[in-house]
Order: sequence, then structure tokens, then C-alpha cells
Amino acid sequence: MDSSKPAEAVKNVVKSASEKIADALSPDVPGAPGSGTPTVEEPTTPHDPLPPKPEQGAPQTRTPTGAETGAPTIANGQQGAYLTTSQGARLRDTDHSLKAGPRGPILMQDHHFREKITHFDHERIPERVVHARGAGAHGVFTAYGNAEAVTRAGFLKKGRETEVFVRFSTVLGSRGSADTVRDTRGFATKFYTDEGTFDLVANNMPVFFIQDAIKFPDIIHAAKPHPDREIPQAQSAHDTFWDFVSLHTEAQHHALWNMSDRGIPRSYRTMEGFGVHTFRLVNEAGETVLVKFHWKPKLGVHSLTWEEAQMLNGIDPDFHRRDLYDAIEAGAYPEWELGIQVFPDTPEETFAGIDLLDPTKIVPEELAEVQPIGKLVLNRTPTNFFAETEQVAFHLGHLPPGIDVTNDPLLQGRLFSYVDTQLTRLGGPNFSQIPINRPHAAVNDMLRDGFHQHAVHAGVAPYRPNSLDGGNPFPAGDAENAFVDVPVTVTQAPKVRANPASFDDHYSQVRLFWLSMSPVEKEHIIRAYTFELGKCYEQAIKERQLQCLANIDPVLCEQVATGLGLPAPQPTVPLADVTPSPALSQVGREWPADGRTVGIVVDPDGDLDGVAEVRQAVFDAGMVPLLIAPHGGMVGGMPVQRTFATGRSVEFDAVLLAGAPAPAPDAIPARDDKAGRPGPAAVDPRVLLLVEECWRHAKAIGAWGAGVTVLEQAGVAGTPGIVAAGSGAEALTAVQQLMAAHRVWERFPASVA
Repeated sequence: MDSSKPAEAVKNVVKSASEKIADALSPDVPGAPGSGTPTVEEPTTPHDPLPPKPEQGAPQTRTPTGAETGAPTIANGQQGAYLTTSQGARLRDTDHSLKAGPRGPILMQDHHFREKITHFDHERIPERVVHARGAGAHGVFTAYGNAEAVTRAGFLKKGRETEVFVRFSTVLGSRGSADTVRDTRGFATKFYTDEGTFDLVANNMPVFFIQDAIKFPDIIHAAKPHPDREIPQAQSAHDTFWDFVSLHTEAQHHALWNMSDRGIPRSYRTMEGFGVHTFRLVNEAGETVLVKFHWKPKLGVHSLTWEEAQMLNGIDPDFHRRDLYDAIEAGAYPEWELGIQVFPDTPEETFAGIDLLDPTKIVPEELAEVQPIGKLVLNRTPTNFFAETEQVAFHLGHLPPGIDVTNDPLLQGRLFSYVDTQLTRLGGPNFSQIPINRPHAAVNDMLRDGFHQHAVHAGVAPYRPNSLDGGNPFPAGDAENAFVDVPVTVTQAPKVRANPASFDDHYSQVRLFWLSMSPVEKEHIIRAYTFELGKCYEQAIKERQLQCLANIDPVLCEQVATGLGLPAPQPTVPLADVTPSPALSQVGREWPADGRTVGIVVDPDGDLDGVAEVRQAVFDAGMVPLLIAPHGGMVGGMPVQRTFATGRSVEFDAVLLAGAPAPAPDAIPARDDKAGRPGPAAVDPRVLLLVEECWRHAKAIGAWGAGVTVLEQAGVAGTPGIVAAGSGAEALTAVQQLMAAHRVWERFPASVA
């Protein structure tokens, strides 16, 4: 190593290591995402497109009528070394929209943005390009009235009830993907207000991967399955995703949220929602404030463990959808409070030094509390999934009087994209006339004809002004609650493709999130990064992402690097001095047990009277008891919901053992793989497996009578969160107390502080 040039020497060593690993893996080890070998640094020397991989083919180059052309198959691929428009004009920038100044709104003149977004919006039919996998439900929103001081929106007046439809979704997967993948979730709410529809299109994470909507096709292309093999499905554990986020470091904040337990929620019912963007509210006096919207679940924020998520992807890929619909059917209606963080509407549009127009930043709740302004209750499931959940169309421009948008460049682009994508997905401009999308307010829009026109319009003058229809429709004013476009001053500025300087900080809030996590949550984040980066093929991408982690926190970087078998790099930027935000952690508070599922293991020869009492007590507590028995049918006059063959630990929030059932007749490996566990023959091995899995997943487990012996045989007796009681009532009481914290994390001491 040349000691006179340490930086150059380190670079050469890293490059050499990457090349050696690449040589060792190729060509015998399959899985390389492309035909080239990437470098740690972003390539900057122009060159023609790389050739296809050896195993790849393409259709012959024939004319539309079948004649051979003789051209090579690669002639149908991209050409040239430089980025261009679809018409071949070379582009100098595809990262920034054309704005009226760095902080101004996007200009309609931006033909590149419109071409890029329009093409992206129409890439797939008929499912949504993103958020294809979804579940919806109807409900009602009731306003508390305390928002009347900041907005004139009628649906937020005290006691006002508004019908809603909510669609939860994952981002990356197709309609046929699993629910419990690690991914961002959509939380889109359609308020059918009497002043027009309001769509609050939220996510379960308060930040996004990108700051400017022009980058949306890029992040989704990177995160979706690789275009050559269409794998992996519904996950980010692959090269193209980490290639993008490690090069485009503004994505690091969202990536860390995704690697946290927030990426795998236990239920839609235990999922927060965030409007992501900053909106502007205007009250009756014309005064304005800036706000961020928050949904807070009644049951608290709660997530699956990684093993539970993996099990559920195979056992029940519809777990979240089923949980939502089962809860509504059982009367355990999911509830959230809608809250707002309120900020002064200043010309700088910042708060506590945080740029409110940057969608990759949050305002910690310790700096601006979330003020509850209403309650959402979901109480009806759809009658027809396609007609409602699949055809519902959301748009951030669906706004009632009193709510307006800001110049957030991601929000500005979404205002165009959401309508544009419906034109292909729902077959034309009249998607608002599909029953699930119809507003609950009078519509007189002068829009006519087009595909799927359901209205039969009268009159002869769909224009203004007119006299043939008596002047109808007439413009509305403040007295008629007309929509308010807040007259915000746009500062005189040059047209530029640029971001304000405040958007350049890509690491301080990522570090804030990391330092706000409890030790057990940090362990889960380390595991998630180690798993996801371990699934990447290219060594250079792993090294580049480790550099990003080093700029977030040395402990995080070192622990992940150890798991990957790589050295931990040093930070290239100063580590931010931030104050942790306890509100970001899911651990440390207690929540109601409404709608939780309690599995009760039953021995047909055991204490059935005690089981009946406990079962009723679980119902009385607002939870759902599921009896788990050796066979189906009835036991002691009670219906059996799960058998040892069909039940699995991931279905239950807690388990009670009412006995020590002997192996059932079907407890043989030839009939049930779960019965292959070696162990004492006195207890059905599937019961022991159930207990062991619940123990690994930090769930509360209670037992009484003969059930206590199962705890001993499973080797979990005496550990935190394990209850050995004298009666079923005592066991349930103790387990209920433990369930308030969701899990018993004390069972597994963390190795990081």
C-alpha cells in the first residue's frame, strides 16, 4: 500500500476486493442483476448501453406484419450513451423539476417532467402502478370541533359526521403479492363531505424516499422487481433498490423507517398514518396556517417480528386483509384519531429550522404536538372488492374549502400524476362517476361525454357565460363556501431545476430516528439491514450503503458490516448532534387490547369448565378467543376454531394453555410436518411448537392446571412474560396486563444501547 496516498490506496484495496468477489461469483453463481460489474463510485464516463446477459434473449426484429428486418435483437433496446427525451433530445438534468425559483411551484412548461411522469403513470394496466395490493373498508369520521379556529372546512365542525372509505395498501407488490412483506403502506382516506370530496392520501411513514416528484419513476423502477426476471416480488432486498438509495442519499431517511419495525405492521389496526406533506389551512377570516396530518391508532403502533412476517407470507398471505375484515365483522371496529401539527404560515415555510416543504423530513412531536381533531371508525366491509376497493380513485387535488396545498415539489407532482394515472387504469376521464368515487355533494361541472359517461346531462350550454340555460351553472363566492385557492405570493425568481439548500441535509433526521429507537428496535433495524443487503449480489452496492450507514451512526454501520463480513467505513460527513424523539419509538407505552386474538389450547379431557369461563372473559374484555384443540367440531359444548394441524402461533396475540393434551391421532410427520418435532411424547409436539414460537416472538403465554407442565416441557417456564397461575381467571388477568405493551421484549436483552 502506498502510504503517501492513503485515500488512493484504500480506494484500490476496496476496488480489488470487489473485483475478487465478483470474479469468484461469476459466471458459476447465478443471480447477477446485470451484465456489468458496478463500482462503489457512481459511474460518470459516458458509454453505450451494456449488452444483455448471456442467458437473455429477445423477440426477433420483425415488422408489424411479420416481415424479417435482419436487424440484431438489441436494435429494439435503448441506444446511445446519453439520457434523452422520447424524441431523442439530450437532457442535462432529470433530478429536478422546472420551478419558479428553488422554492416555487412546478411550471406547466416542464415538458420533460410531464413526459416522464405521464409515461410512468401509464406503464401498467390494469392494476395500479404502485399500491396495487390493497384492502378497503367503509366508516365514519366524527369531528371534535377544535379545528374550526384554523380551517373553514365544514366536515371538521364539532359533531359533524362524514362517511369515508379507506384503502390500505402495500407499495411495491402486485395485486397477488403477500400482505406481510417489509414495505411502506398506503393509508388513503376518502371523505365524502357535503362541500366536495377530500382525499387524504397518506402513508404509514411520515417521510418519503424522494424530495421531487420527477424522481418518482426512478425510485419505483429501482424498488420494483428487476425487469428481466420479474423478481423479487414485493420486497426491497435486492440490488436495484439499494443501488438507488445508496447513490441518492435523500432516500436514506425513508429507508431507515422501512428497515425498522414500521415496515412490517402487525395489523392495519395498529398502524399510524401520515399525510407526509405540509398542507395549508385557511379559516373563515382568511387566516392561514401550515399543518401536517397524522392518524393515531387506538390500539397503538405494533409490528410483526421478522420471523412472524416470513411465516405469515406462506401461512396466510392475506393476513392483514383478513385481520381488518374479521375485526369489523367481530364488532372490534378499528379506530384512529386524526391529528394535526400546526405551524405558522411564514414566508420561509420552516419550523424550528426544519424545512416544511421537504417531504424527507419530519417535525418531532416534542417540538410540535399532534392535536387530535376527530375520530375515524371503520364499521363496514366492501360488498364487492372490485367495484369498491379496486376502483376507488384518490387524488391529492380533491380538496374541500379550507384545505389547500403547498409548494412541496413532491406534492406538486402528485397533483398531476394521480388524475393522469386514472385515465388508463379506469378507462377514461369519468372515473369520478364510478359509485365508490361519486361525491356526496351536488356536481355541476360542465364536463361532458368521454368514455363511461353515466350521467344524462340536460341543457344545451355546458359553457360559461351562457344565456340559453339561464346562466346555469353560476360561480360561487365565500357565502356559498367556494373553494379557496390561497393567494400565496410567488417570489420573482429565475426558472431553474434545483432544490433549496435546506434540502441538502440527508442524514441528520435519519440519525434522529435511529437514536430515538429503543435497544430492541435497534436490534431489529440491524437485522433488517443485514438481511436486505445480504440479499444483494453486488459487493459494491453493499459497500456504498455501508458508507451511508456510517454517516448515520457508527454502531449501526459496524453491526451491519459485521453481519456482511465487510469492514465498517468511517463517516464522510460530521455526525449530527440531535435530540431523540420518544414519540418515534413503538416501545414503552401501554394500549387497549380491543380486538386482540387469544389462542386457548384445550385438552378434551382437561378443565373444560375453566376454559368456558376464560373464553367468556376474553369476549367480555373485547378480545377474540380461538379454541385450539386436537380435532375440529365441538369440545365441551364449545366450537373449535383451530386444530393443532391448522393453527399457528402467528395468528394469536397471546396463548393460554388449559391443559397438556396428549398427541392426537394425526400427530405423525407423514401427515403434518409440524408433528415432526422430537420431544416428550406426553404432549402433542405441535402444542410445544406453538409455545416455542410464541416465546420466540415475545408474546405473553399463560397456563393453569396441567397446562403448566407444557411450559416446563417447552423449556420456557420462569422466563419473562410466562405466567403459571392457579386458575384460568388468574392466568388471563396476568396475560392481559402483559398484552398492553404488545410484547414482552424483556425476554431478549439487546446488545446495543
